[in-house]
Amino acid sequence: MPAPCPLKIKLSQQQRTLLEQVVRRHSSPQGLVQRAGVILSAAKGMNNTQIAQELQLARNTVRTWRQRWLAAAERLSRVEAEGISDKELLEMMVTILADAPRPGTPATFTTEQVVQIVALACESPHCSERPVSHWTTQELVSEAVKRSIVDNISQRSVGRFLKRGYSTTTSSSLLAQR
Repeated sequence: MPAPCPLKIKLSQQQRTLLEQVVRRHSSPQGLVQRAGVILSAAKGMNNTQIAQELQLARNTVRTWRQRWLAAAERLSRVEAEGISDKELLEMMVTILADAPRPGTPATFTTEQVVQIVALACESPHCSERPVSHWTTQELVSEAVKRSIVDNISQRSVGRFLKRGYSTTTSSSLLAQR
């Protein structure tokens, strides 16, 4: 019984050249290189099983990228016919081959809140009328809530913010050592 024949991918010379550049470029993310390789192999007429074996991918992965490319192929051809630059076409192709947004819990704290907490840690505790010489995470939590920067935050979260931004805050530790 013959294997099912997937839909053919037809690439313009400009698309093929740009995808080959992505594959050859040393600075390309490997996921993008793999996906570009899938599209180039599909354009050569290979089926999903052959591509999966050649690139050591799951057949469903190959099928996903082939379908995603085919869904965008008409739009790519249309903008290419309008005379789009190589750079703009490459950006569109990279967007097509990019990971889809994944679901997940949204961030609990905004960037502005994190920046305000780090800025608070850079201030002297005496400016906030705190009876300590150095900030502790508990003191920072209390002051952040008092100033209405956040409604509630854990000491661990404050510690993570300071550790992540340590290199840009100050040259000496702002937290009291235990």
